[in-house]
Amino acid sequence: MTRNLLALVFAILAFALCASPASHAQGSAPYPSKPLKIIVPFPPGGATALLARSLGAKMGDTLGQPVIVENRGGAAGAIGVDYVAKQAPDGYTILLGTISTHGTSPAVNAKLPYDPVRDFTPLSLIAVNPLVLLVHPDLPAHNLQEFVRLAKSRPGIAFGSNGNGSYNHLAVELLKGLAGIDLLHVPYKGAGPVFADLVAGQIKFAAADLAGAAQFMRAGKLRPLAVASLKRIPGVDVPTVAESGFPNFEVTAWYAMFGPAAIPSPIVDRLHAAIVSGIASPDIQKQFSSAGAIPLGETPAQLGAFVKAEVTRWRIVAKNANISMD
Repeated sequence: MTRNLLALVFAILAFALCASPASHAQGSAPYPSKPLKIIVPFPPGGATALLARSLGAKMGDTLGQPVIVENRGGAAGAIGVDYVAKQAPDGYTILLGTISTHGTSPAVNAKLPYDPVRDFTPLSLIAVNPLVLLVHPDLPAHNLQEFVRLAKSRPGIAFGSNGNGSYNHLAVELLKGLAGIDLLHVPYKGAGPVFADLVAGQIKFAAADLAGAAQFMRAGKLRPLAVASLKRIPGVDVPTVAESGFPNFEVTAWYAMFGPAAIPSPIVDRLHAAIVSGIASPDIQKQFSSAGAIPLGETPAQLGAFVKAEVTRWRIVAKNANISMD
């Protein structure tokens, strides 16, 4: 009787050791066995929601389960991000994060309810949207070198941003430090009002997403000086900031997928594979490009290192410019 009981115990232990970690994470059901959710931490509309919905549909095809996109906006993204951070690490709730949620906001706001590194499992950097430096056409500057010379001779040229501590605010602060120029910051509530006042000439300079600025550039209503990417953008006849005399100046509006901390590796692998497969599809490439985004698909390890570097970089910029949301 005792030998039979021991044999049964050893058999159970052997089965448990041989079972896959993914099965452990989900009980006896294989992953995924129910629909997934992608949380967009902003109100409906805009590039973030478009990327989430188009990529989510492709991920659902690969995973064999529906992927539902849910907007949880508020507090500049903090509400939705914190919601994901507090979910179970089972791979069923993931986040579409951005440079704001996991880069610039943590750099300027020490009171955020989440930690951008500790509280999340990185899945993949999915796309970037380079910034372009723009001026109103009546400003006598046709390239970045001319603008810097003008700014040094006329301190206080007004520039607009999406808000105090926003990524395009910090991008200009980074440029100010590198170029040794003094500009006047005018914060707005989003990109729309920035473009409106820049086109009207109420402000003279801004760093903006290339996707949003393209229509104004084509119409001649705004003059591009340089793109904040390391390489030139195909189809855009504008030099890079690095070519213009400021090496390694790269600022992009980026988008990435995260899950709550401590998702098991087999589930991370499944999610990453589904994301990369979706990004590789021709229709996703086309949809991303239409939103001005350059598709990527980097590994979880690459995303983890990237987020750490972004937070460190923007904290230095914010400290040097004395920018804080506290």
